[in-house]
This record gives sequence, C-alpha cells and structure tokens, in this order.
Amino acid sequence: MSRLSIEASTPLCLLQDAGRFGVRHLGVTQGGALDWVSMRWANWLLGNPAEAPVVEVTLGGFSLVAEDDCCLALAGADLDARIDGEPLKPWSSFTLSRGQRLRLNQPVQGARAYLAAPGGFAAAQVLGSCASVVREELGGLDGFGSPLAKGQQLAYDRPVPVLKTVPEALRPDFGDVSALDLVLGAQIGDFSGQSLFEAFNRDWTLDSRADRMGMRLLGPALQYQGAPMISEGIPLGAVQVPPDGQPIVLLNDRQTIGGYPRLGALTPLALARLAQLLPGNVVRFKPVVQESAWQQQRDYLQRFEL
Repeated sequence: MSRLSIEASTPLCLLQDAGRFGVRHLGVTQGGALDWVSMRWANWLLGNPAEAPVVEVTLGGFSLVAEDDCCLALAGADLDARIDGEPLKPWSSFTLSRGQRLRLNQPVQGARAYLAAPGGFAAAQVLGSCASVVREELGGLDGFGSPLAKGQQLAYDRPVPVLKTVPEALRPDFGDVSALDLVLGAQIGDFSGQSLFEAFNRDWTLDSRADRMGMRLLGPALQYQGAPMISEGIPLGAVQVPPDGQPIVLLNDRQTIGGYPRLGALTPLALARLAQLLPGNVVRFKPVVQESAWQQQRDYLQRFEL
C-alpha cells in the first residue's frame, strides 16, 4: 500500500465517490461528489473507474505528506495547490516522492478540487458506498461520515499509471457563469405569472448559507399560489421555494422528502457547474425539457469517454 499522512484538514474535506443509491426508501440520502464531472476527470487521469473514491476538498486548507512514493491526480477548482511550495495546476496526474508535501490553500477559481489515487483511496463501504455524509454518520475513512482529519492516513494499492493531462479545450470553464439548465417540475404552474417571469429572467446570487445539503439563492421573492403540499420525494437538484420565496437548490446530502413547492430540478451538468460557485456569484435559470437534459449528459459522457 502507498500511504499519505494528512497534515491539515477542515470539516469541508471529505472522502467521496459516486454516491449511495437504492437506499432512499430507508431515509438515507445519496451523498457523493458534488462536482461529478471533475471527480470523473480526476479518475480518468489515472485510468480509474469513474466512481472510484476521491478526496473532495472545498475551499482549500488541506495538506498531506507522502509516506511512500506516490502517484495522484488533481482536477476541479484551482485551490492554489503546491508541492513543497511549487505551484501545481489541476487537471493532471503527478508524482510525490517520499517526504514531499502537497497543500491545497485557497480558491483561485472554483470551489471544489478532487484528489484521486490509482484505483481509488482505500475505504470500507457502508450501504454500498464510502461517500461521507456527516449528518447521517455514514461513509468516510472511519465509516461514520467524519471529515478527514489531521493524523489520518490515506492509502491505495495500484501500480503507478502513465502520467496524463486533461487537454485544455476539454476542461470546464469555471470563470464562465452561464445559465443553469432547469427541468420544469410538477408545481411550476402554481407559481404566479410574475414569479415565473422573474425566475427565468432575473439574476440569482448565491448566498453564504450553502453546504452539501443545499444552496440558497437570493433574488426576487417567488410567490406560490397552489394548495398546501404533502411531503414527497426530493430528486437531486430540486429547486424548492420555501415561504420566503428564495429558492434553495437541494444537493447530494439533501433530505429524502420535502413539502415545499418546486420550480423543477437542475440538470446533472448544471449541478456540477453550481458546485464550483462561490457565495456572491450570480447565475440565471434556463428552462429545458427532461429529454434534452439527459441527452446533454449522455453526449458529454460519450464525447469525453467518461
């Protein structure tokens, strides 16, 4: 086994994979990497399965030291990564010699970086996944969903692959905050006409009240005019509108049911883009139909062999 010792971490540094599925009827949410596109690129750089366990580092503050000669890959946000003080840009695989230190400092562009190892980092599966969900105490290195902590060790057991870089033309552009595609939901017709106009024609600002459960958006207050709802299942990316009229985009660690009306749900690619936004960033919603959303995702995966 090749090992790395964690020197510094934060509550936002978590072991993740593709998520936990087939358990929502038990009240267990899915978890998994928020930016699934960057996670897949990190694994692609090492020839890993797309769902192999990675470290999701949000906003930096993470460092580790190689206990053995290691090979790793970094994709996603530019968090001012450095090896022994020398800059390391994301979107490539690289080696660490024994004793070398890798540190991810703070955001330069984007919010979340993904660190991968050959074959994925070793961790026991809980309900079919090692994805860390802190609230539900599932997954992670300890099996109880805890964030990565100083003094812990990450390990993997695969040969060193050929080093690669994601071609620049294929990398997501985190500087381009374009419209987020939204598949219209069942309650869309129960919002006022003015609210629907504003929902898709006004800017929305990402609030500081954002975590892996959901991200609140600030803008015009949307007015729901329908009957009170009975709680129902909540899909990934659901855009709920609570009584204050400010939408909340529900993410991987969301609750499994809810009773607020929904505009709809963001597409998978829009969710990956949202995961790289920082508080204060501005977005707009763009209405799309479900068939177009899934075709968009399939085309992306087939085009880049992810």
